[in-house]
Amino acid sequence: MPERRAATPEELQVLGSAVRLRIIRLTHHRPLTNKEIAEKVGKDPATTLHHVRKLHAAGFLEALPERRGTRGAKEIPYRSTGLSWRLSLGHTPTVSEAMLQAYLGEVAAAGVGAVEQTRLVVQVDEASRAELQVRIGELLEEFAGREPLEGAERTAVYLAIYPSG
Repeated sequence: MPERRAATPEELQVLGSAVRLRIIRLTHHRPLTNKEIAEKVGKDPATTLHHVRKLHAAGFLEALPERRGTRGAKEIPYRSTGLSWRLSLGHTPTVSEAMLQAYLGEVAAAGVGAVEQTRLVVQVDEASRAELQVRIGELLEEFAGREPLEGAERTAVYLAIYPSG
C-alpha cells in the first residue's frame, strides 16, 4: 500500500461528519453541483453548501469551472480530490462514528436489499491480523487505483475489523 500521511487535527475535524464523508464518495468519479449533492444526501442546499465549503477549504473537494444550469443559474461542479484516501486516520472515535453513519446512510439510500453482505469470524494472532489487514488494504488500493470504466456501476466497500468477543 502507498504510504499515507497522518491527518491533521483540522482534517480529522472535517472528516468527522457522515454527510461530508458521503459527499466525498459521491463526487469521487463524477463531479456534482451543490444542488445535485443536496438531492443525493437528502439535505437542503444551504446545509449541503456549508459542508461543501468545509470540504473545499480543507482540500477534500476541488471546484471545477463554473457552468450554467438548465435555467441559466450559475453552477459549480465539485469533485473529490482523493485526499481522504491518502490519509491515515488512526483510531479517531469521531471519524469512526462518522464512517459508520455514512455507511448506514448509504445503505438506507440504496435499500438494504441492494447490499451484498457477509460476515466471517477468523481466529488470528497479532501477526496474522496485521497480515490480513495489509492484504485487504492492498486489494482495495489496487481497485481504487484503477481508471473508472465508462458505464460501470459504482460499487462501495465498507470494511470493519473488530473483536468478536
